[in-house]
Amino acid sequence: MAFQTESTGISPFERKIWLSSPTMHGPELEYVTGAYKTNWMSTVGENINEVERLACEKIGCGYAVGLSAGTAALHMAVKLAGVKAGDRVFCSDMTFDATVNPVAYEGGIPVFIDTEYDTWNMDPAALEKAFALYPDVKVVVIAHLYGTPGKIDELKEICDRHGAVIIEDAAESLGAEYKGKQTGNFGRYNCISFNGNKIITGSSGGMLLTDDKEAADKVRKWSTQSRENAPWYQHEELGYNYRMSNVIAGVVRGQFPYLEEHIEQKKAIYERYREGFKDLPVVMNPYDAENSEPNFWLSCMLIEPEGMCRQVRGEREAIYISEPGKSCPTEILETLAEYNAEGRPIWKPMHMQPIYRMNGFVTREGNGRAVTNAYIAGGALGKDDRPLDVGMDIFQRGLCLPSDNKMTAEEQEQVIEIVKRCFE
Repeated sequence: MAFQTESTGISPFERKIWLSSPTMHGPELEYVTGAYKTNWMSTVGENINEVERLACEKIGCGYAVGLSAGTAALHMAVKLAGVKAGDRVFCSDMTFDATVNPVAYEGGIPVFIDTEYDTWNMDPAALEKAFALYPDVKVVVIAHLYGTPGKIDELKEICDRHGAVIIEDAAESLGAEYKGKQTGNFGRYNCISFNGNKIITGSSGGMLLTDDKEAADKVRKWSTQSRENAPWYQHEELGYNYRMSNVIAGVVRGQFPYLEEHIEQKKAIYERYREGFKDLPVVMNPYDAENSEPNFWLSCMLIEPEGMCRQVRGEREAIYISEPGKSCPTEILETLAEYNAEGRPIWKPMHMQPIYRMNGFVTREGNGRAVTNAYIAGGALGKDDRPLDVGMDIFQRGLCLPSDNKMTAEEQEQVIEIVKRCFE
């Protein structure tokens, strides 16, 4: 450790400082109790109807279908897009694996598109290169990392030119805007999540968003075991038990009015970190301030190369050597945990995951596997002497900071001080 609690005058937090935990307000319980009292405890009811209406109203889409999880929504989107066994599908590389797994559910083959430094999202130059390598691809899954919109206009222009359908994974970016338009509107099929750590929550749950009524109707059918309109249980195609519970919908219904409040709180956390770290060799997770407004779901930091101490990560463990004036994600995360605060590594890119290690990976230079191998060997540097495997580089140097909107300003100042002392 760079320092120990007894030598700093900083005491561990009396309560756990979480990365991002649910924030309840009161109306959630009222709507859940309403479901209980009226006995609408299954996958139909007023709460579901109202949550779907609220989502359409807030996001500006035509139709919303409440489902059991954001992953279920992504799976339904992949089915709607017509992905079949053996089809290649371009996917964001630096993301949680729920973005990608639904492609595999349908037998598709994810091909990962590298990240760009400006927003930490899919690189349009790498996507263009990918279409040159795989011209037959017709589906692209784009995620907005940590609540920050990607370069949507550029990505959409490339997909439109190549006749590819966009599935937008807006699970982390509910409430974020790009050029005044909410994320969740930019693909043919779009998905949001109400998982317990998201900007608003139902403890679980998600939604499929679209302007296509026929597509929405298909998902309503598929998600209720594909029951046909018959006086008995009639099934003519494969179905799923994916519909949102009316009880879970009650929690989401109670959360929706507080979305903007949560975003304001998350933004304040981001700005305090940015100000607090201004004298350190770090930068915050970036966004395009001219064109986008994130929801600031998680505040993340990236250590500049000159500020990194030596760190080596294996498949499940990491080691580092502490150096004066430098630190690394492993040291900072371990130190935060010592003080009872939760941080996390940046999402490990999909092309580095053992389950997908044999899949295609494309950088702006083309063959991403060759670029990655060269980077590991100490080469493959691009502009500004930065690695061409951008996702791997961000993963190695970045971390997610405690971003819970119940963390007080005083508690956050203590987190900032803990991080600063790691660089002493």
